[in-house]
Amino acid sequence: MSTVRIPPVLRQSTGGERTVTVSGATVGEVLDSLYEQHPAVRAQLQTPEGDLHKFVNVYLNDEDVRLLSWLDTEVADGDTLMILPAMAGG
Repeated sequence: MSTVRIPPVLRQSTGGERTVTVSGATVGEVLDSLYEQHPAVRAQLQTPEGDLHKFVNVYLNDEDVRLLSWLDTEVADGDTLMILPAMAGG
């Protein structure tokens, strides 16, 4: 099992949970498990075509998965996935 850290902006969609424990062998599978437990999160992270929005950053144990194998990056038991939607403003 892996832990997904939920940022404050998404916590309303997870019932206020700061972390969610999920299963999955890859980042994509972990996200799918998160969506199964909390379906409202999917709409905030994915496009209608099923791709992650460009403003969504995903880190596995503090490493940007875009620099690894993206959604195919392998996840081991005990790993932590962090989702960080970029914020805009000025």
